[in-house]
Amino acid sequence: MGQRNKRTLARKAGLAGVIAMGGFALAGCEVAPPEAMANILDFGWPDGITPEAEAMRNFWIWVWVAAWAVGIVMWGMFLTAIFRWNAKRAKKAGKGEFPNQLQYNVPLELVLTFLPVVAIMVLFLFTVQTQNKVVALDKEPQVAVDVTAYQWNWKFGYAEVAGDFAGGQDFNGADEERNKLAEKSSKDPEDMKNANPIHGKSMGDLSYLNYNTMETVGTTEEVPVLVLPTQTAIEFRLASADVSHSFWVPEFLFKRDVYAHPENNQQQRAFQIEEITEEGAFVGRCAEMCGTYHAMMNFEIRAVSPENFQKYMQFRIDNPEAPNSEALAHIGEDPYAVTTQPFNSSRTTRDGENFVAPNEKA
Repeated sequence: MGQRNKRTLARKAGLAGVIAMGGFALAGCEVAPPEAMANILDFGWPDGITPEAEAMRNFWIWVWVAAWAVGIVMWGMFLTAIFRWNAKRAKKAGKGEFPNQLQYNVPLELVLTFLPVVAIMVLFLFTVQTQNKVVALDKEPQVAVDVTAYQWNWKFGYAEVAGDFAGGQDFNGADEERNKLAEKSSKDPEDMKNANPIHGKSMGDLSYLNYNTMETVGTTEEVPVLVLPTQTAIEFRLASADVSHSFWVPEFLFKRDVYAHPENNQQQRAFQIEEITEEGAFVGRCAEMCGTYHAMMNFEIRAVSPENFQKYMQFRIDNPEAPNSEALAHIGEDPYAVTTQPFNSSRTTRDGENFVAPNEKA
């Protein structure tokens, strides 16, 4: 009897240890895992360049730690049952074919029901915690960018920039003239056939789009480069001029769908990042199949120091007609995208030469 009590006590202690290990693993979701472990368990995820991306990567890795812990325990139980209580071993020990049956052991069944529920609740808790960090709109952005996707390219406009980056006075980039023209497109004349068929608005309504005085527009020959400062909170405001697209920077570790009429489609068009932590060039892509040239719909984020971003903004304010490439060259950056190249959109291209150098024509 004493030996049985010891075994029971040992099992309870082991179970408590497993629960504690899982709890500690999941409680570390906000803590960066050891680099060696992260390199194995990130399964190819890129290193994030924003605090939100790091939170998602850490969560991903710690969930895998918890999953492996549970998996090892379960496989340990399976293998123990297979090799310790198999019929051949029981026969050799002079026991019956079947080991003791525990299907009516109420305490055990309660534990085996309770543990998965707790595991799911803990996973849900940390999922919500990470999600809330990623989608929070309380990061007090100093730069706000209007992102417009269209078949098959991107337009980036600086909507609001704090005075520290714009010569001491807050920069409001709204192009009032074009915004007013877009507003007029929302209504068809009442004498027009099938006027205003979409919730009382025209099929050609563009009033939900934002137009800015300082914009970077992608073309077939040039991949658009969006210049942003590091160490600065940034807001992106998304909208599509036609079909559904998706804004995806792999180093952000998540994508955001881009819709026409986002508010009517129950979508929050804005998202914010606390900062970009590294300078450099980072490729961006459309991650939603949007038509013939979807694969060619790329862009680039060029993250520069706050000092260089201030120089970049001042150059564009002082030289409104100058192309984005000249502003990049002014701060010592490559004038064109370095992470991706334009594709030749001609359907007659059969020789494999399907890209276009930035300074060439398609």
